[in-house]
Amino acid sequence: MAPLAFPILHYMNSDFDTVHHCSKRWPPHSSDFFDQAPPVRAGVGIDNVDLQAATEAGCLVVNAPTANTVAAAEHAVALLAAMARNVAQADASLKAGKWQRSKYVGVTLVGKVLAVMGFGKVGSEVARRAKGLGMDIIAHDPYAPIDRARAIGVDLVSFDEAISTSDFISLHMPLTPSTAKIFNDETFAKMRKGVRIINVARGGVVDEDALLRALDNGTVAQAALDVFTEEPPPRDSKLVQHENVTVTPHLGASTTEAQEGVALEIAEAVIGALRGDLAATAVNAPMVPAEVLSELSPYVVLAEKLGRLVVQLVAGGSGVKVVKVVYSSARDPDDLDTRILRAMVTKGIIEPISSAFVNIVNADYVARQRGLQIIEERILLYGSPEIPLDSIQVHLTNVESKFAGALSDAGDIRVEGKVKDGSAHLTLVGSFSVDVSLEGNLILCCQIDQAGIIGKVGSILGQMNVNVSFMSVGRTAPGKQAIMAIGVDEEPEKEALKLIGDIPCVEEFVFLKL
Repeated sequence: MAPLAFPILHYMNSDFDTVHHCSKRWPPHSSDFFDQAPPVRAGVGIDNVDLQAATEAGCLVVNAPTANTVAAAEHAVALLAAMARNVAQADASLKAGKWQRSKYVGVTLVGKVLAVMGFGKVGSEVARRAKGLGMDIIAHDPYAPIDRARAIGVDLVSFDEAISTSDFISLHMPLTPSTAKIFNDETFAKMRKGVRIINVARGGVVDEDALLRALDNGTVAQAALDVFTEEPPPRDSKLVQHENVTVTPHLGASTTEAQEGVALEIAEAVIGALRGDLAATAVNAPMVPAEVLSELSPYVVLAEKLGRLVVQLVAGGSGVKVVKVVYSSARDPDDLDTRILRAMVTKGIIEPISSAFVNIVNADYVARQRGLQIIEERILLYGSPEIPLDSIQVHLTNVESKFAGALSDAGDIRVEGKVKDGSAHLTLVGSFSVDVSLEGNLILCCQIDQAGIIGKVGSILGQMNVNVSFMSVGRTAPGKQAIMAIGVDEEPEKEALKLIGDIPCVEEFVFLKL
């Protein structure tokens, strides 16, 4: 299947919006793949995905990290126990017709110190199970919360302390530039003589030549490996053939239940992505907890709508270089993650004036490519922090507006919105307060406040079979300048807009698609 998979993927990719990427069976997805693709989203495993190319193409790469957590942890513990009691070697010996009880005497796990290197989902599950075997557990993870480790009776220690004081070391860290070959001659030299190592994480975190030397000189008594730098490893690999090494062919997640769980998790992620939901497990987009995503969802819609509205107040958007986004909230700024909101404002501004596909994944990249600077400010309000945001304002500075009514006192284009009853509302245009739902299409009229204007505009739209869904008027003072915001279901004919513009007290108007 492997030789055919990539061409088939190209074919599928040209016709479908989603691709399920399984890194163990398919070759790497390169920049060429993403160049030929429409907007796509892929899931499960990222080792063979060009994340930079995916990000630039706006392809959301979604991991499925939870369904196989227990399977991976169980496999690590299985290897630990099998290694300690020489199960694989004794099995091979007996099947070869030998009876060598004295040769395969093992070691007891009770009272031994296990160092868990990487205390994420899998690492913490391994720790729980090893404690049940009577082992003493320490862990190293610079990003793990101390409270979470303490809750299961695990002490977080430094890297050097972990590797130098343990009898067993189980690896559960990701492969990054900082962890590549982190277990090498230098680190093996710091370990207790006779240490035993389990790796079900990533082969690249171990320098395999150094491990072989450590096995040969007795520093490492045994190793149990499920992953390798090159998979499959060479048939003549001395490490794989070593008598004190127990190996499996990357079976960490290979249980029936885990595979079913991963499939369901992928399907749910794809369905959610196609609905426009934000994925909490995206690996090339802001990582935001699911509960925060749920809380911010209506503000995500608001942010994009405001961006889409404000850029249409500038002819073509060609002069937009600096965008200021102001968040007003009673919540501590450290507790308010605005990366998603910034991305959606960017999406709203760029998509109406270009052919670029913009989403939360590539918003910052596209903005940089266009020379668009996004500045964020926060205003701390007095009030209940239970509501994440009171309002979002979007300012465009140093631009010429085609609708003067949208200019603030400082001369920039300004719009503001709030979430009301779960829906995005426009609440400020320039210096004028309004209150209209940000749905469908919008007509903004700047006029002198006079009796009968609302009726005249409504009559014109009615005569042209344009349904008005809502209307709001904001004014500075009676008889002075005012703004009328009119929501319409259809795009009015040019004749209707001309008739509105011909009303004597109407100074200007603009039609906006939301």
